[in-house]
Amino acid sequence: MDISGQKIAVLMGGPGSERKVSLKTAESVSDALRSKGAEVIEVDVQGPDFEVPADVLIAMNLIHGTFGEDGQIQAILEARGIPYTGAGVEASRLAFDKALSKERFIAADVPTPRSQVLPLDGSAPLELQLPLVSKPPREGSSVGVSIAKTEAEWQAALEEARRHGSTTLVEEFVEGKELTVGILGDQTLPVIHIEPVSGFYDIKNKYPWMTGEGQTLYHCPADLDAATTQRVQDAALAAFRSCGTEVYGRVDVMLRADGALFVLEINTIPGMTSSSLLPKAARAAGIEFPDLCVRIIELSLAARVA
Repeated sequence: MDISGQKIAVLMGGPGSERKVSLKTAESVSDALRSKGAEVIEVDVQGPDFEVPADVLIAMNLIHGTFGEDGQIQAILEARGIPYTGAGVEASRLAFDKALSKERFIAADVPTPRSQVLPLDGSAPLELQLPLVSKPPREGSSVGVSIAKTEAEWQAALEEARRHGSTTLVEEFVEGKELTVGILGDQTLPVIHIEPVSGFYDIKNKYPWMTGEGQTLYHCPADLDAATTQRVQDAALAAFRSCGTEVYGRVDVMLRADGALFVLEINTIPGMTSSSLLPKAARAAGIEFPDLCVRIIELSLAARVA
């Protein structure tokens, strides 16, 4: 697809906790689109009253997390008749909500850790045993995620959870390799092994450029045998399809030492700086960053027409 001379709106920022990451993503994508000859119109979205010119080819939605990834901005764009990149309204809503997407995984026989949605007012008992993972059902970038292996850590995890809502998704803790699989249309990209130097893949280890802390090693493609690679990719694609997700995304998977794998979640608007995970995987598959951006636009236009 040739996008030279086309007007493309890049939607960035957003009102949520991942605003800084979105701005960084948008900077890289805007540069990539300009390298392909597009006329880029950057739109800093603070809330629902943003403006997009009516004559754009497409709005490239690069707002991570709340408002951008949960179906809200998709509904606004559809109401205005503006085509946009990525998953649609309902798929975005489902995939962003970790509890709802987990229900879809289970219905589709996608392996996923045992879990419960725990009210934080003490109205229901905890049904799982330590060690546990606590995560806000509707946040991204590991915001509010805690791993608790002791009772003291569990109490601290509950305090952190209360900062993000009235419930928390509690999962059994799975120890193993942290993997992620990029998906582009019907294509699963090479598996990446995420190896934090210390701790787990929290916001510090994801974005050391933003936090000034953390360090993570990335192995792409992951050092897995062919059969295991295929199992991981198949589970990721099954999870992606179980929520009706369209166009592109990234699926996070844990691989235990005994070979058992567990899908954690879907990211419908993954980071898109030139060094982010989806572009790393695409590059390993022979797709350079500007071409990846164009391919996302092409797939999105086809999805919106359909």
